[in-house]
Amino acid sequence: MGKTWMIRGESGRLYDTFREQSIAAIGWAEIAGEVKSGMSKKDITELYLQKDPKLKRGTAISGAAQVWRFLNEIEVGDKVVTYSPGNRTYLLGTIKGQAAYRADTAPHGIALVRPTEWLPQEIERDRLSKRAKNSLGSTLTVFVVPDAIAGELLDVSHGKSPGASADDILDPSEAEDDAAESAALLPATRDPLEDIESVALERIKDVVAGLDWDEMQELVAGILRAMGYKTQVSPPGPDRGKDIVASPDGFGFEHPRIVVEVKHRGGQMDSKAIRSFLGGRHKDDRGLFVSTGGFSKDAYYEADRAAVPLTLWTMDTLVRALIEHYNNTDAETKRLVPLKRLYVPA
Repeated sequence: MGKTWMIRGESGRLYDTFREQSIAAIGWAEIAGEVKSGMSKKDITELYLQKDPKLKRGTAISGAAQVWRFLNEIEVGDKVVTYSPGNRTYLLGTIKGQAAYRADTAPHGIALVRPTEWLPQEIERDRLSKRAKNSLGSTLTVFVVPDAIAGELLDVSHGKSPGASADDILDPSEAEDDAAESAALLPATRDPLEDIESVALERIKDVVAGLDWDEMQELVAGILRAMGYKTQVSPPGPDRGKDIVASPDGFGFEHPRIVVEVKHRGGQMDSKAIRSFLGGRHKDDRGLFVSTGGFSKDAYYEADRAAVPLTLWTMDTLVRALIEHYNNTDAETKRLVPLKRLYVPA
């Protein structure tokens, strides 16, 4: 049985490109045009340092190791998975060809490319077991997914559930094997604190995803209050396209009057949902549409051309706003998502 690889495209920015072009790709444009299958990690590291003499050697070793794996260890027929932090979804596919350099797209993060056949069904992160979420949390660009987690991804992609016991029946020896495999992927020079911020961000999203709809509405209102607005939260029932109204005076008389719609989970919002929200807005309104399931491409297009200024928040932007303004949030908001500050060397 072949391996399953995680390949992250520019922290999720290339997720849709991977799917639309049937590829999996990595960047490192500085060296991508000169590396070849069969080169050693040492040779790739030295090439990287020649191209960028100011680069720290540890960074060069880490990058070279991932380029080497993409060229030499990934085989045709291996499974591959990629992740969208904004939509919190995974794509699962199969590698169909060898790595090739693309000069035309290298500046855009698509330098070394492998043809890939992606399954049409996206996998929602919220459907995975805690064990799977933790295992897939590494921020390395290229790494091996443990077999048990790969099996769970395949099951969920086929509509099966990982089961409530998926986090409870794990044998301790399996946990040690998973940890050892993950550790083996890290170059010896890699700083274990390097990616702590990105990992913490994803864990916070998991906590926020567990809130119910009423709590999510209160969380969004709490963030807006921390940003300096006063809020009115609609009671349960028909809200005529607004869950929250935020304004400087709290009544919506002073500008800006921000009308907020909150959709918690339930998949991506499309252009129809955007048009429906905009249909009830006044010309002086400002819109904020929050969808923890993300937005489709046509939804972003609809928002860009809207007559009323409109901002779209995914789970990713929501949580980043929460972190940025957390010190100013009230006790009720902190109760919904309790966080603690961690200091590390700058």
